[in-house]
Amino acid sequence: MIQNPIRPTLSLDAPGKRHGHLKLPYSRNDSAWGAVMIPITVIVGKPGPTALLTGANHGDEYEGPIALQALAHEIEPEDVTGRLIIVPYMNTPAFRAGTRVSPLDQVNLNRAFPGAPGGSVTQKIAHYFNDTLVPMADLVVDFHSGGKTLDFVPFACAHYLDDATQQAACVAAVTAFNAPYTLMLREIDAVGMYDTAVEEQGKTFVTTELGGGGTATARSAGIAHKGIRNVLKHAGILPGAPEIAPTVMLDMPDDDCYHTAPEAGLIEPMADLGETVTQGQPLARIWPMDRSGAAPAVVHAQRDGVVVARHFPGLVQLGDTLAVLAVEAG
Repeated sequence: MIQNPIRPTLSLDAPGKRHGHLKLPYSRNDSAWGAVMIPITVIVGKPGPTALLTGANHGDEYEGPIALQALAHEIEPEDVTGRLIIVPYMNTPAFRAGTRVSPLDQVNLNRAFPGAPGGSVTQKIAHYFNDTLVPMADLVVDFHSGGKTLDFVPFACAHYLDDATQQAACVAAVTAFNAPYTLMLREIDAVGMYDTAVEEQGKTFVTTELGGGGTATARSAGIAHKGIRNVLKHAGILPGAPEIAPTVMLDMPDDDCYHTAPEAGLIEPMADLGETVTQGQPLARIWPMDRSGAAPAVVHAQRDGVVVARHFPGLVQLGDTLAVLAVEAG
């Protein structure tokens, strides 16, 4: 049997607070015996549950890395009941390149699970998390935002699961995160996702979309800072009660929530993030890029809802997700 070559440079179990790396040997032109070094912090306090916290699953999404770097710096073992495994840059090669997928193998980490111990760099990272770190955890939080190609209203979300007890635990943790929006998410493509791999192991799972455009703002970073501490308080890992403010509860009941660009062109938005629209209302016009004077393609809302995501750059390609709607949960 092939063994995963990733090894931690620190103990994952010993009491206290340690900073180190997950070391993945990677021979390349500029370093024959080199390695990919993925930063990791482990904080072990009094006996209790384990939380695995990850950011930069996609390398151009920054709220999670910001919040997790602060957590790794600020939290001490005496604050913790249980164990925190903090990986701010889960996909370190993509994070360093500022790209969604790894520049080393062009693989999307969030579509690579359960991974392969003898596969490419990204497949090895996925396998190590799937087979080593996730089994250690009771709670998993994976931060996302829109990266360079999408923009979202800031939400934390849970998924519909076959196990009602597990789904209830996920919903409770997501509610404790207390983003401005709280969503039951229907994924457009769940195959190979970290989310799916974690949930199939029966873990409580929280994920987010906290903005986009390939940057963070003071507001989006603040939501991440507060949210991760809220979830850890909810789990009993950090002391105190979550700080709860009003949130808008949203649901995604069907595939009509997703709107795909019917052709390439220049986007003219006709509804903004957070705006309520009705079925048939124009969401955007797409103007041609290669001529003037032609009529635009108009994309209409396929259902009533709230605009929770939009394509971010001003140009769109055929087949891109142009907008996503959700409905307020009654």
